Amino acid sequence: MGLIKAAASAIGSTLKDQWKEAIRCEDMENEILMVKKTTPTGVITNKSTIIVAPGQCAIIYDNGKVIDATAEEGIYEFDTSSSPSFFAGEFGKTFKEMWQRFTYNGASSKQQAVFFFNIKEIIDNKFGTSNPIPFQDWSHPIPNQMTNTITPLRVQIKCYGKYTFKITNPALFMQELAGTADIYEKDELIEQIRTEVMAAFQNVTNELGTEKYKVPVLEMPSQTDEIKQMMDEQVFDEAIRKRGITILGFAVESVTLDEESKTKIDNYELSSNAYMQQGKLVGAYANAVEAAANNPNGAMNGFIGMGMMNGASNGIIGGAANAPWQNTQNSTKDLSQEQENKTEKKEEEKKKCPKCGTLNDPTDKFCGECGEKL
Repeated sequence: MGLIKAAASAIGSTLKDQWKEAIRCEDMENEILMVKKTTPTGVITNKSTIIVAPGQCAIIYDNGKVIDATAEEGIYEFDTSSSPSFFAGEFGKTFKEMWQRFTYNGASSKQQAVFFFNIKEIIDNKFGTSNPIPFQDWSHPIPNQMTNTITPLRVQIKCYGKYTFKITNPALFMQELAGTADIYEKDELIEQIRTEVMAAFQNVTNELGTEKYKVPVLEMPSQTDEIKQMMDEQVFDEAIRKRGITILGFAVESVTLDEESKTKIDNYELSSNAYMQQGKLVGAYANAVEAAANNPNGAMNGFIGMGMMNGASNGIIGGAANAPWQNTQNSTKDLSQEQENKTEKKEEEKKKCPKCGTLNDPTDKFCGECGEKL
């Protein structure tokens, strides 16, 4: 039993009247992945007409076995006396393996049917990170002076985008997912495939953050080609492929930082600006030294300028470091002055003997030195 493709002349004449009774599947658009079609009796009679539309693959199913298949659009005649023809297009090898090996779990369907698969690219499938994922951002490197190396700033990101997929192995898709259902819609699969797409994408982000790629965090949307190449080379979407599906397109549309990561980057920018200012002062100081050394007539003016600059640099750069010591010194001076004032005040309160000049306590009535009445 097999399919025989009708000649162009036959399509316009002898088969014309049969098309109304032909087995066909209307356009499955973007939401339906597989549809089962059969006759009212569940038997495909000899010389029946089967119409395969563009973007479809048809598999002839007979009592639990695949007996023929085609992914080439056209009008076919089912001939019970012929051998499988496999007008396969892109699935030739797959169809032959199906005919030799495939049975749906060894079950007997006790009927004949045509399963139509949607082999167009299924578009407009969205993905997004429900929780932030870690990323190493090389656009904000952190230097390690002890090892003379740099490490990336660790941030947390959320990503959103879209992907497309296609059924590339109808046999696997039927065996692993669709089975012999009358209809299999994308909605039955989309949540599982989205989860697996996110798992694959997280593996990709780990790669993009390595020292090999060093992709800046906010430039990830421009790495569409690299992301897809990594998926293909390292088979990050292996779980999806095992179901007869392949990811064709993958686009990151938005990358956002969580609040903690935004704070990290803001602090990084502030620190960078401080280092830049310090670097400018150091550079200007060095230029002043060089200018003074090369200008004997203006050497004094040069060194006066250097002194002013040194004062400025001490105020700007060293202010933070010297502030604690300055506070300590001021505190010590204030304490000494306070003790001295207390001593002077205490001496002023003592009684001076009018006869010998000795200072006596305020409560004394007679001089302790000469006995004179105070």
